[in-house]
Amino acid sequence: MIFALTSWPVALMRIFWRPDVVFVVEPPLSCVPAALMVARLSKAKAWLHVQDFEVDVALDLGLVRIPGLKGVITGIEKWLTKRFDIRSTISQKMLEKLNSKTGESARNILFPNWVDVDQIFPLDRESSFRSRLGLSAEASVALYSGNMGAKQGLEIVIEAARLLKDRRDLVFVLCGTGAAHEQLQLLGENLENIRWLPVQPLEELNDLLNLADIHLLPQRADAADLVMPSKLTGMLASGRAVLANANPGTQVYQVVSEVGLVVPPGDATAFATALKEMLSAPDKCRAWGVRGRQIAVEKLGRDAILSQFQSELVAPLRSGQ
Repeated sequence: MIFALTSWPVALMRIFWRPDVVFVVEPPLSCVPAALMVARLSKAKAWLHVQDFEVDVALDLGLVRIPGLKGVITGIEKWLTKRFDIRSTISQKMLEKLNSKTGESARNILFPNWVDVDQIFPLDRESSFRSRLGLSAEASVALYSGNMGAKQGLEIVIEAARLLKDRRDLVFVLCGTGAAHEQLQLLGENLENIRWLPVQPLEELNDLLNLADIHLLPQRADAADLVMPSKLTGMLASGRAVLANANPGTQVYQVVSEVGLVVPPGDATAFATALKEMLSAPDKCRAWGVRGRQIAVEKLGRDAILSQFQSELVAPLRSGQ
């Protein structure tokens, strides 16, 4: 909210640029009004890109507890969203949600997250993080790297680590920070098979992702189709198998079922069992990793996404169609 308020003067100054398009990314929703105002005052096209349905997630996770406030927030979100000339989002399921929210589909388009496959790629050597963490050559690594917030459902990873604490050939590495970080550390404070890492600089990201033998993608059931984790693109590009929580029919389920295993959200026993199954099938995991890399290069690469995006949308928009 502080960023939204302090950015208003800066945004309004852009009116004098006479832009063709004003592009804003949600979340946060609090920045959307300023972008819409600048677009209207400068007679530019207004474009809203939805990375995360933050209002739906907040409501479904019970983060908004005042009954009357729920209707007000959803009403404001809907009113603002419908005012944009172009609206985009990052997955097919989220596009369907956007169509439902706006009551139309003509101005809603798919604009997926991309990954730089030249920056994230399978290494032909061992990740340097293994020696930094003091891991043995025999230890397999189950890695979670990303935000540690309420919607990630990371408690299931802690519980899986507890269920598998007697396995000496498996180490869980959790990298990142967020609102749930401190609580997660408390939940796992007596578990010797968990290693914690702070957020790593961008230049270390590829080395970090190559630390994984298996990438972990936990999700809460009530957020599974409201968000499409951007971290998944990096997992695929790194050429490693993925273990995720998702229900059949969700976008995450559709993607991860090609590159690993998917178990129901909230089931720590199933999560741990699937992890054991993957550890016992290294050849299958390698094949999943190869398939993930292929998907990343062919469908999610930066050049492929932006080239398609420009040909389908940017050129018609600039020509006034």
